Amino acid sequence: MKQLSDLSSEQLWNWLTQASQQAKKGKLPQYIPLLQETEPSLLAVCVITKDRYPLTQGDSHINFPLMSIIKPFLLLYLLSKLGEEFIFTQVGSYPSNYPFNSLEQLQLDQGFPRNPMINSGALTLASLLPGEDSNTRCQNLQQWLNQQGKCQLFVDKLMLESVESLPNASNQAIIHELTKRNHIENPEITLDTYNKICCLSGTIIDLGKLGLLLVNSPNIEQNNLSIVRKIMTTCGLYEASEKLITKINFPSKSGVSGAILSLVPEQGAIACYSPPLDAQGNSLASLFIIEKIANYLT
Repeated sequence: MKQLSDLSSEQLWNWLTQASQQAKKGKLPQYIPLLQETEPSLLAVCVITKDRYPLTQGDSHINFPLMSIIKPFLLLYLLSKLGEEFIFTQVGSYPSNYPFNSLEQLQLDQGFPRNPMINSGALTLASLLPGEDSNTRCQNLQQWLNQQGKCQLFVDKLMLESVESLPNASNQAIIHELTKRNHIENPEITLDTYNKICCLSGTIIDLGKLGLLLVNSPNIEQNNLSIVRKIMTTCGLYEASEKLITKINFPSKSGVSGAILSLVPEQGAIACYSPPLDAQGNSLASLFIIEKIANYLT
């Protein structure tokens, strides 16, 4: 069976070229002005193995916000700080058939967030970050990830301004519901924190290094890594997760900036970035490349 380390730069480039055609079928997100202005032809991939050797192609120097890809790392951080038992009294671990920003799903579940990979769950977890204000909470997570992952994440202040320039009605409704049911305190700080951590940004190599944290990190409890990987597998690609697992079969997480992170158990991580999205909010070109790599490895 082929290994991730067997991939050649030429093969990766061929898939990247094919993926650029897939990107033309997608659309840029409309509700964050700066993402709407992103160059749609940007495309980058990083395959990084356990020995930290990165193979990259495309626009690997471009910085982009992690957006929802921060969610598994928010979960990992809080599992490390607060423990599994407490965390899962605050959020569930079950897939949702509704969109990632669905208020209806939260109401059907009596105000209990179904999983940490959708907005209701991530907002709930953001409310648990240590720190007296949103800046401190974001900094604590940022510093921990940079230290553990040996990467250089930073808050993209222009992206944060863009996120905050158009109030997100869906997130505000979710926050209101969570507050009404006494599930979170300090709704304003919670939303500010969530916006900031979603604007943590870096290159495709930074994202690949973060992925290695979830594959094999000697400094993090293995059970916590296993929990995060399992939830990524069932919930990481929004309501398309169940359908896509048959094609990809890797724990994965996407973000509306166009990035997708996939984990190859015991081997390494695949990080892809291409801004145009499908109807569920997943990057078309990124999914294409990851599927090609999955087929290569089987």
